[in-house]
Amino acid sequence: MSKLRIAIDGNEANITQRVGSNAYAFEILNALEKITAARSEIEVTVLLTQKPHNEMPPARPGWQYYTFGPSALWTQIALPIHLFTHRKEYDIFYTPGHYAPRISSVPYVSSVMDLAFLYSPKQFRRKDFLQLKEWTRYSVKHAKRIITISEHTKQDLVKNYHLKPQKVVVAYPAIDHEALPKWKDKERLETFKKYHVQEPYVLYVGTLQPRKNLICLVEAFEELVSQPQPPVKERGHYSFFGPDKLQSLQLVIVGKKGWLAESLLEKIARSPLKNRIILTGFVSEKEKAIFYKNSLCTVLIGLYEGFGIPALEAMAFGSIPVVSGTTSLPEVVGEAGVRVDPKSTAEVARAIKRIIELPAKERGQLLKNGRLQLKKFSWEHSAQTILDTLEEVVRNVAQKKQK
Repeated sequence: MSKLRIAIDGNEANITQRVGSNAYAFEILNALEKITAARSEIEVTVLLTQKPHNEMPPARPGWQYYTFGPSALWTQIALPIHLFTHRKEYDIFYTPGHYAPRISSVPYVSSVMDLAFLYSPKQFRRKDFLQLKEWTRYSVKHAKRIITISEHTKQDLVKNYHLKPQKVVVAYPAIDHEALPKWKDKERLETFKKYHVQEPYVLYVGTLQPRKNLICLVEAFEELVSQPQPPVKERGHYSFFGPDKLQSLQLVIVGKKGWLAESLLEKIARSPLKNRIILTGFVSEKEKAIFYKNSLCTVLIGLYEGFGIPALEAMAFGSIPVVSGTTSLPEVVGEAGVRVDPKSTAEVARAIKRIIELPAKERGQLLKNGRLQLKKFSWEHSAQTILDTLEEVVRNVAQKKQK
């Protein structure tokens, strides 16, 4: 193969407040730029509706940006037209987002983060649900390969869309350890003051939406606080959970409000502990890191997760994750966290209490397990997996044309 000419939809990555799929697209794009920089035979064109923001990889020979519109219905109108008129300039098109164009003159590889919409359709706007259902069906049917973010989601795709397993490729999310924020103690104190947070606290990080199961978390917090425990006196134990600490324990919920968050907000407003439930909204990366580092544990009991980036972030900052024992989360945390039935308030409350009362040796072992688990996830490795997949598709297409 003399040249490999790749077109990438970069819109998912080209925003400043990145969460979930935005963060995945951004990190994959950055990693792809790094591993293709040394390969002069690869030319990448990143397609956008707006000019790239400052954090996007800078343009260079072999890595260029092409901006065009109109932005309305860009994926299904402007993009197909562009791919048609430039079909001789691209060998393959890749989208790290959920949607691929209905009509593509260039072979494409699409992505699917999760299939939550199939399992909880009422938790999506009807318009969004119908769009997700129809466009995903079309995308996976016509894609040469599908990139997904966990083995669990891969099996979901194979099952629900009757795909051959080899058509679905797993490229895990990861943590950029070199980019992890650092801070001074003064900044920690300023962050706590800004958001009215005080230690000790239990943490949640993510979008506020029904499938994150936050009402169950609030109820578990209420149950936990309503049952005072005697002080932990045994040698080698953490003593966070004496009655004095119990009376000041907070639940800190970090993340922006999503679709159908009203029921959660109403639940918190009615809670007898509403003054100890902190809703921060969207926070900076440094503020988020501070919250992780100083938390007793991070609770992620979503009913459906395609992966669970906050679980990785929690392990990176030494916060033990309490996670659903379902979907992809056990795959993410391995032996580094505590698994619970996400539908059992009592079990969630017991798990949090268990972590708070862990002997120092057992706590240290979980933290060590977390550091080992993190080594399984690398942006460069995932980007290389995607690049290998793109090259394989191009070779297969070329071989078919020769027959």
